[in-house]
Parts: sequence; C-alpha cells; structure tokens
Amino acid sequence: MSEYRQSAGVHGGRVFCVVLDTDRCYRAVASRDARFDGQFITAVKTTGIYCRPSCPATTPKRANVEFLPTAGAAQQRGYRACRRCLPDAVPGSPEWNVRADLAARAMRLIADGVVEREGVPGLASRLGYSERQLNRVLTAELGAGPLALARAHRAHTARLLVETTPLAMADIAFAAGFASVRQFNDTVREVYGVPPTVLRSEAERRRGAIAAVAGTVVLRLPYRPPFDVGGLFAFFTATAVPGVESLVDGVFRRTMRLPHGAATVALEPRDGHVVATLRLADPRDLGPAVARLRRLLDLDADPVAVDEALSADPLLAPAVAAAPGIRIPGAVDGPETALRIVIGQQISTAAARTASARLVEALGERLPPALAADGPDLLFPTAETIAERGAEVLYGPTRRIATVLGLATELAEGRLVLDPGCDAGELRRQLVALPGIGPWTAGCVAMRLLGDPDELLASDLAVRRGAGLLGLPSDQAALVAHAQRWAPWRSYAANHLWRTYLEGVPA
Repeated sequence: MSEYRQSAGVHGGRVFCVVLDTDRCYRAVASRDARFDGQFITAVKTTGIYCRPSCPATTPKRANVEFLPTAGAAQQRGYRACRRCLPDAVPGSPEWNVRADLAARAMRLIADGVVEREGVPGLASRLGYSERQLNRVLTAELGAGPLALARAHRAHTARLLVETTPLAMADIAFAAGFASVRQFNDTVREVYGVPPTVLRSEAERRRGAIAAVAGTVVLRLPYRPPFDVGGLFAFFTATAVPGVESLVDGVFRRTMRLPHGAATVALEPRDGHVVATLRLADPRDLGPAVARLRRLLDLDADPVAVDEALSADPLLAPAVAAAPGIRIPGAVDGPETALRIVIGQQISTAAARTASARLVEALGERLPPALAADGPDLLFPTAETIAERGAEVLYGPTRRIATVLGLATELAEGRLVLDPGCDAGELRRQLVALPGIGPWTAGCVAMRLLGDPDELLASDLAVRRGAGLLGLPSDQAALVAHAQRWAPWRSYAANHLWRTYLEGVPA
C-alpha cells in the first residue's frame, strides 16, 4: 500500500497508532482485491470476526468495520478469525521486507518462533531492546505486543497441524508451543470460534476425508501474482549443492537445519500457491519452517508495486516486461547462506558449487531415510564443524580458505549472529570488518538472509554488464546514481540486470 494516513485508538488503557489509509482499505474490501491480502485485517464489529480483504462474504457497511495491521491486533481486540476466508492463510505483509526498523525485525523473529523458544526476554535480547521498550514499540506500530503477535502465529501453526497431520491434539498443543492442552483448546476456540476437533473434521471434508500421512505435512504457501518461478528456479538449479538441494521435473527439494531438528522439503509451484511437502524430525519446527520457506521464495513480496516502480524507467522497462514478478532468492539458514556466498567469492558459480559439494560430502550430516525419502539426504555442515575441520577439506587460495574459516569461527563462537532479526546496516558493518569480506559479499548476505529489497550490488560485473546491454550506465558510480530512481526496489532491479546479462537483451 503506497498511500497511508495515521489513525489511533485505545485498547486496555494503552494507546496504539497504526498507519493505514482507511478509505483505500475499504475500497480494497469492497472490490475483494486479493492483492491486499496479508497487508491488513478487516475486523467486523457487528459479527466479531476478522477477515482478509478478499473475503467472499457480503461486504460489511463502512461504519461496521475497522482495519488493523495484524491478526494479533485483531485477536487482542476480541475478534475471531473467519473460517471461510482463513485470514491467516495468505501471503504475509511485504512491509516486513521493505522496512528495516524494530517492528519489522521483531515480526521476522516472531514468525521464526523465537518467542516460543526463548520467550519475550529472548526476543528483546536479540533485538537489543528492553522488554518494556519492545512492547511499547510493537503495540504502537502493530496494535499488539510481542506475546499477542506470537500467540497469533502459534494459533496459525496449531491450525496447520490440526488440519494437515494425524497428530493427537495433545501432541499438537506441545508442537505449536502451548504450555498446556487447555491453553491450546482455549486459544483455538477464541481465534477460530470452534474447538480443534471441528477444525480437523472440516479439513477432512474439504480434502475428501483422505487421511494425512504420518510424518509428512503438505501445505499451500500462497503468493501474490505474478510470480517469476522460472527465474527463481533457474537460480536454484545453477547453485544447487548435490546432497543438499535438487531440482527435478519442476520440483525443488532441499534439506533444512531447523531449531529442533532436521527436515526436508519438496516445493512445487502451482497457480496462486506453492505446494510444500515437509518432513520434520520435530513438529515444533513447522512454524519456523514455513516462515523460512516463504523467505526462501520471497513469497510475501508485492510484485505489482515492484514492477510498476521499475517499469517507470524506460531503459529498465523491457527487462521487467520480460520477467514480471521477479523474486529475490532468499535463505532458510543464515550461516549456511553466508558461508556459501563466501566460498563463492571471485570464482564461478560452477566452481563454488563444486567446492560446497566437496565440503558437504566430507563434513555434512546424513539424514535418516524416513526424512530424506527420495530426495537430498545431507545437511550443510554447521559453522562449528567447518571451523574445526574445514581446513582439511577446503581448497584453493590460502587467503580464501582463511576467510571461510574466519567467518565460520565468528559464527561458531557467537560473535556474529545471522538470523532474520538482524539490523541490515549492522550486519554489513560486522561482515566487512572480517578479513577477506567486502561490500559485495555483505550486500549479498543482506539481500538473501534479510530479503533486503534495496541492495543494488553495483560492483558486480554481471550487474554492470546487464545494465550496459539495456543502455543503462555500466560504470559503477554512474549506475549507482541512475539507480536512485529504483529505490526501494534496487535488489529486484539487480536481479533483472543479472538475468539480462545471462539471457541477453529482452525481445
């Protein structure tokens, strides 16, 4: 949403303000505009239900609705989730990618399950704020504090487990992060208006009473069209490390290291969503897995806004028209992504892939057949393992090996933390302070780990050559100056320039 005005309210004696253009929100609801799903919540005062903007139900009267930024805010104000439109089953807000402030960083960590694992004190510590400061900022920005926002994510995870697995309700309560079965039951009733058993019965009717497969979770990950899946999967194909990743017959498979154990996933794009087939060693990792997969595929982007902004430059417009809905390849594991980027510094993509494959084969952890099934079966080695044993396996210039080992040591000893809650500026400063790591590498890590939408990588030779093919400045300084008009979407522009260099000028 590009036009906003500020509105404010009071709840429970606390003042909160959210930035929403209420007139524009109502127009989106009246037209059932799915582009706004996930960007705000429509709460209907007369029914006590909150919906996504595109809900097919009769449009409520303007006087009977209020617009809220998050499901957590709606739940905290006593609204129940609509079981017809499932407002939690939509693309997330692209705002968390555009914004780099405390609220955005906190939302990314909450989605990754940090509150369930470490509590609000752990979340505040990671962000460098006191609990009181954090609660005040989130309540002001998002209409709910960290506990309420985490509760909304917990309820969503519980619904997914109820509807897609045969797990017992007690096991689901534990896996979703609830302190007790009673708390689980109460929360599901409050959020969805029915007990968990009814949610499961409804899900079985929708899928024709086909029983879920034990140990496997099959989910639909929605996105906003258009979606340049061809370009994204081409990147994954070019960089796939054997044993960790594969792309066969249009299905991308990879292993994942999650907070409580390992997992594998198969991703198959469909119209309007990506089917994700997850095998988890521990069901508590479902929420973090979903959040990381959405970042991997950049599914919460607003491609219409990106394409409109970049197409305004007549020199870049042909590349945008040739690949509408381009996405930024993300990351499911910060340390793995950073180490692979550093391994690939100043060598070809094929050489980087070979070097990473050798490292994985020697030091990676092999998964049991029940998890791996018919796909990749190796986890990328941890930073600790690489710091300890990487010198035995890594090859090439001594300086590059020292850089990889230095980064692994910083990660292993906790001096460098790479997670989605990092501050982008601080992350870059920490990385370039390490020997052998420059701005290009730091920018790549910020782009892929944090989904930073505004990293041009103008020093990249392929970016500059792609710019030259389109008639844009190929000199680094001149390209940086010209690219100011592309802000805040310069990462997407860089991906267009890379693509132009690899494929040639669009017809």
